[in-house]
Amino acid sequence: MADSVRREDERRAVDPSRRVLLASAAGAGFALAVRPVAADTITTSSDGLSVADVRIPTSVGEIPAYRAYPVDKTPKKHPLVLVVHEIFGVHEHIRDVCRRLAKQGYFAVAPDLFFRQGDVTKLAGMDEIRKVVNATPDAQVLHDLDATVRWAEHEPADLGKLAVTGFCWGGRTVWLYAAHRKDLKTGVAWYGKLTGDKNDLRPRQPLELGAELNAPVLGLYGAKDRSIPQTDVEAMKKLLAGGNKAARASEIVVYPQAGHAFLADYRPSYEPQAAADGWQRMLAWFKRHGV
Repeated sequence: MADSVRREDERRAVDPSRRVLLASAAGAGFALAVRPVAADTITTSSDGLSVADVRIPTSVGEIPAYRAYPVDKTPKKHPLVLVVHEIFGVHEHIRDVCRRLAKQGYFAVAPDLFFRQGDVTKLAGMDEIRKVVNATPDAQVLHDLDATVRWAEHEPADLGKLAVTGFCWGGRTVWLYAAHRKDLKTGVAWYGKLTGDKNDLRPRQPLELGAELNAPVLGLYGAKDRSIPQTDVEAMKKLLAGGNKAARASEIVVYPQAGHAFLADYRPSYEPQAAADGWQRMLAWFKRHGV
């Protein structure tokens, strides 16, 4: 039953008959698997921002990334937010999220964490995308996020105010990174899975790490999300409540009307009210925790 539900969700993500069709140019910059995009798609201007495709050096070679930050009359450093993409990679939606954060005064950077395994933005089929995602080790992801922070030392970014946010696959990564990074101030996980199969590439899941966080995490979930059971969400709440100081300071918000990927305005899953509330909660959470 779970497999059939997942397949239906994935079919809806890529089937043009289930979304409003726009002009052919509207999908430019979006992952191939999610074109054409929906009519609700948000586009944030780069006016007043410095935006660029950059290369992040790591110990095993460079990875590409997209970054955005506000241009100030007097140069200054901005709080650093790592943006962790969904399974569709650093496509236009994730770039737009970076620009939205930059408009709020942040230095936002989204590294391509699948780069060594493949370019998911060019893959049309979910089976192909899953092969890339499943071949990407958690240890590599955490290493590349750390490398992104090191790279930002030479940018107008304030590493003393470090946060992370992520979506779907990236939401799960937020929980992992909060248990990994000692100097992280906070994180916001959007509908990230809390449990799943374990193997050598994914040795631990968030439900095993929730009591050991280095920074408080705000989890944003949808009650109608068929890929993340509410039993998992309730188990995480219980784990956080009995965990260390950062875990106890964490919170989980569940939106009754929302399903999975409710911030993804380019997909049918978009739920405007939950998306708007979640975004404001994220910004307030960052401020609350000194970012």
